[in-house]
Amino acid sequence: MTERNTAEAQFRRMTETPMPRLVGSMAVPSVASMLITTLYNLADTYFVSQLSTSASASVGVVFAIMSLIQAMGGGFGMGASSLISRKLGEKKPEEASLYATSAFCGAFVFGLILLIFGLAFLTPLVRLLGSTETMLPYSRDYARYILLAAPVMCSAFVLNSAIRSEGASIRAMVGMSAGGVLNIALDPLLIFTFGLGIGGAAIATAISQLFSFVLMLFLMRGISIKMRPSLISRRPADYLLLLHTGFPTIMRQGLASVASALMNNAAAVYGDAAVAAVTISNRVYLFVRNIILGVGQGFQPVAGYNFGAGLMKRVKDSFRFATAVGTVICCGFALLLALHAPGVIGWFRRDDPEVIRIGTLALYFAAGVMPLMAFSTYVNQLYQCLGFARQATVLAACRQGIFYVPIILILPRLLGLMGVQMGQPAADLLTFVISVPFLIHFYRKELNKP
Repeated sequence: MTERNTAEAQFRRMTETPMPRLVGSMAVPSVASMLITTLYNLADTYFVSQLSTSASASVGVVFAIMSLIQAMGGGFGMGASSLISRKLGEKKPEEASLYATSAFCGAFVFGLILLIFGLAFLTPLVRLLGSTETMLPYSRDYARYILLAAPVMCSAFVLNSAIRSEGASIRAMVGMSAGGVLNIALDPLLIFTFGLGIGGAAIATAISQLFSFVLMLFLMRGISIKMRPSLISRRPADYLLLLHTGFPTIMRQGLASVASALMNNAAAVYGDAAVAAVTISNRVYLFVRNIILGVGQGFQPVAGYNFGAGLMKRVKDSFRFATAVGTVICCGFALLLALHAPGVIGWFRRDDPEVIRIGTLALYFAAGVMPLMAFSTYVNQLYQCLGFARQATVLAACRQGIFYVPIILILPRLLGLMGVQMGQPAADLLTFVISVPFLIHFYRKELNKP
């Protein structure tokens, strides 16, 4: 089949396939990929937590660094994904390839800068992110290897987004999942068998990310998106457009880094057990959130493609279907976690009653707002994938910035430790409230056009 015929077949698939089947076929691999990614994050937390409470708490400290890596890698990736899917919908594959290649280079350069400056100021950096003196040795060891892997981790996000934006979600799933499975296998081997401790967990993550990176480069073959040096843009405007389009992701993940640091510092007042407890609770909450993001990654290329093709009804149908599926998933997990919160927290640190006590209440608060998560997430993703970056950025800033920052600064002073435990759920509730009028306005102004 010629490249032109392949592009035509893909166009028909994206604009004519019934929505449940199309979004479902793209969401299932994305969810599987996100599940594997989240499972290896949980595996890191689980195996590190077997070392000590301070080691468990240090995972939350380094999570702020990983969120920063995800912010720029995901920002370039989502900027490229949005532009690629729309350009393919407009039947302009050469422009789509230019954005993919340029985003890859931009992400790699940022990761290299982060590596250099992060290692140069490692100790003050982890202290700034909430590390206590007892956590410091663990935080330094963990962060060092994560920073060394930063260029590969950043650019791997772009490769995955470029593959997924064309609709090749199975390839994207294989690329990310293979590294996740390898990470889970390497964790106990490096931490315990080879006696590398918490550094072993970070080395396992670095090796798995490198493996996924190489595999996704290979998987780029055979799709219409091409990445080659001649396509690297020399126009600053192209990079500004990528960052502008991906800025909601940069804002969302960048603020996750800030929020993590603020939470760690607020919890550290109550000891390493409190930091460990909220870290574990947040990792469990993130597990559910990543499933929801996986469903969203299934509907975003569909919405962007059909928006580019001028098919507004299909854009709305993709949003409605994703929201219905995501809300059902959220309700199921909320019920499950509400019934088994102590056992879930205890699975990580069963020999520390204080961690279980603090983490259980934090998980109860999270379960209370979980049914609202899908709607607010997909309103944000809808704005972003259709190129409405300013509105998407405002929504992205709500959850861990506009609402979370004042909440985490004020509530602990009023309610003590409970203020730390309920900080993120309270911000999520307010984000849902603000998302409703945003969606109503968007439907009336943009998606009801003939």
